[in-house]
Amino acid sequence: MAADPVGPAGLFYVDDPWEPFNRRVYAFNDRFDRYVYLPLVRAYEYVTPVFAQQGVSNVLDNLKEPLTFANSVLQGRLEKAGVAVLRLVLNTTCGFLGLLDVATPAGLERQPEDFGQTLGVWGFSSGPYLVLPVLGPSNVRDAIGLAVDGAGSAFQEEFLLQPIDPQTRTLLSDAHIVLEAVDARHRLSFQYYQTGSPFEYALVRFLFMRKRGLDVQK
Repeated sequence: MAADPVGPAGLFYVDDPWEPFNRRVYAFNDRFDRYVYLPLVRAYEYVTPVFAQQGVSNVLDNLKEPLTFANSVLQGRLEKAGVAVLRLVLNTTCGFLGLLDVATPAGLERQPEDFGQTLGVWGFSSGPYLVLPVLGPSNVRDAIGLAVDGAGSAFQEEFLLQPIDPQTRTLLSDAHIVLEAVDARHRLSFQYYQTGSPFEYALVRFLFMRKRGLDVQK
């Protein structure tokens, strides 16, 4: 009898003690993606010119450079921290507040770092696999990291929008949340249950955990 590829001795095995719950969330994410998320993204792509879509992606990436800087410093990766600062300065000034990515052609490649990676560098285990509603594959360490990065992003946004009146600040904050969610899905080509594999859940789980392990090491 052939070995189970997702069992404890299988090629794609990952510690997943909450698998029944995770599979239900995975199925929910599929329905949400199909009937809500993707239609919203397709509408965005239809009404927004390609150059504007790229501009939105560039601005959102630029806003994440301070978090990359902070996490790089916490990891002791000072060279990456320096690149994040140079990218932020160059793209904010010469790139018209980040609309253009002029840093990458200048040899300053974007090297995103998050608090989940920071915890990994500090020696924290990834913990069990976890599927988050809407957000998708994660693990305990990355879920904590996501919360910390979210708090950092909120603090940064509050600081940047402080001079603006509260009503406009709220509108801009809401627009930022929506644009970030739409842009993230716009960049992702993956679609649920389109891999053709009967082991899609296990395959996605394995690839995600493998990628995050490599992210910590790089």
